[in-house]
Amino acid sequence: MTLPAPGIIWNSLPIPALLVDANDCVDEVNPAAELFLNLSAKALSGKSIFERLAINAPLEEVFARARKNRASLFVNDVEVTTGERAPVQCNLQAAPLGDDPDRILFLIAPREISDRLGRADAVKSAARSAIGMAEMLAHEIKNPLAGISGAAQLLSMGLKGEDLELTDLIVDETRRVVKLLEQVEQFGNVRPPVAKPVNIHDILDRARKSAEVGYGAHMVIRDDYDPSLPPTLGDADQLTQVFLNLLKNASEACKSEGELKIRTFYEHKLRVRTKAGKVLALPLQVEIIDNGPGIPPDIAENVFEPFVSGRENGTGLGLALVSKIISEHGGWINLDSVPGRTVFRISLPVAREEK
Repeated sequence: MTLPAPGIIWNSLPIPALLVDANDCVDEVNPAAELFLNLSAKALSGKSIFERLAINAPLEEVFARARKNRASLFVNDVEVTTGERAPVQCNLQAAPLGDDPDRILFLIAPREISDRLGRADAVKSAARSAIGMAEMLAHEIKNPLAGISGAAQLLSMGLKGEDLELTDLIVDETRRVVKLLEQVEQFGNVRPPVAKPVNIHDILDRARKSAEVGYGAHMVIRDDYDPSLPPTLGDADQLTQVFLNLLKNASEACKSEGELKIRTFYEHKLRVRTKAGKVLALPLQVEIIDNGPGIPPDIAENVFEPFVSGRENGTGLGLALVSKIISEHGGWINLDSVPGRTVFRISLPVAREEK
């Protein structure tokens, strides 16, 4: 049996999902559906979906049309119950599987989840608009800032005391703003990766050495490498930037007595499906683990979007850049964060041997 998505993705879906066979019997259930329906996969498996669910919508007709037209159908604002719990307002989607259109992927999205995902889309749209505007303005703003900084430096040559402190403040603040604008430009102008076979451990060691002599000097940094990992296909400089950003974030989150672990391992089962429907194997795993306070729950879902930051005076561009680079490498990044343990996990492809 082929699941509609790789096991790890299927199990981590936040939306209740059921796989229905050609006879409208339940074939597979993800953990979110078990929790929502308060029924185990064993109790649901092999049973007619109409026996287990009460939905105020013509579900048989929805499934029949989805199979006939080989297209997804949406039904919004319906009540779903198992008969053992109060009805819940939901949005539904029935989608035939590409390789077997008689089987239906049935998604049940409670309105509270749909509303939250809608807000996430709004955040993404606003972030894209903001970063586009910032890219256009960054160059124009940097030019007058350079003039302001130069004028302040000239003035400072004849000043003393408090007046000199003020001109120094002008210079420092203009430099800070220029640095922010350069980050914006960097985010908008990342070149496509020049992909070559690279040893991920060489890249991690390079980033670790920078951390140990700089922002991570107060941290205890350990590694747990799998020495048998094959090379990945990537741009060494861009991947180094990724891990420098992640190590810097972890170091800044952990004030004193911070511990940071860099772990690598191989997971041959991990696959993801692209928007184009292509399934990619991403077996090389890198985890950056720290014992800091964790990512605030209210921003955790959007932490890879531009201008989303949990730190005071944070730009919110570091993790957005990390996500962009990993995406352009055909990889995947995931966050798991609770107080005392934050894990950024990056999954990358293996470099194929040239024949």
